[in-house]
Amino acid sequence: MFNKLKNFFWSNQRDEETDRYIIVQNEEINEDLKQHINALERLGERYSKDLESEYKSKFESDGKKNLKVWVCRDIDGDQIQGLTSDQCLEGEYRSQIAINYDGFTDEEDAYVYYIQLWGCSRGRKSIGGLYDLSKYDLKKEIEDTLSEVLKET
Repeated sequence: MFNKLKNFFWSNQRDEETDRYIIVQNEEINEDLKQHINALERLGERYSKDLESEYKSKFESDGKKNLKVWVCRDIDGDQIQGLTSDQCLEGEYRSQIAINYDGFTDEEDAYVYYIQLWGCSRGRKSIGGLYDLSKYDLKKEIEDTLSEVLKET
């Protein structure tokens, strides 16, 4: 299924940001896709935990306290308590790697930086975008984002 999904990329005119995603049409939104999303989110959770530990002291020595890196999930922008990747095929579900420091709260939109993993818009014509692990290195992208955040004053 994953190889089949790679056939749904944006046109050649896509920019670098949208190039990171496999476009998933309504007929591809199924249980097989759900397994790929679950695996992607588990990988994101592992990378987030490892990189948060690795970068925490670097952030603190730069005066940036309370680094938090995690997989954030919401439906239509609302962070719902207990939302898991099992609900990833629901309409308007979105998951992302979120990064924040200094003053983190559990409130909606509390994170400052993010990397989208999966998002799905359901309506008459459902369409989704899945982070393309076959072309991009998620761990490196998280590390690059953390490095950029460290450079900011």
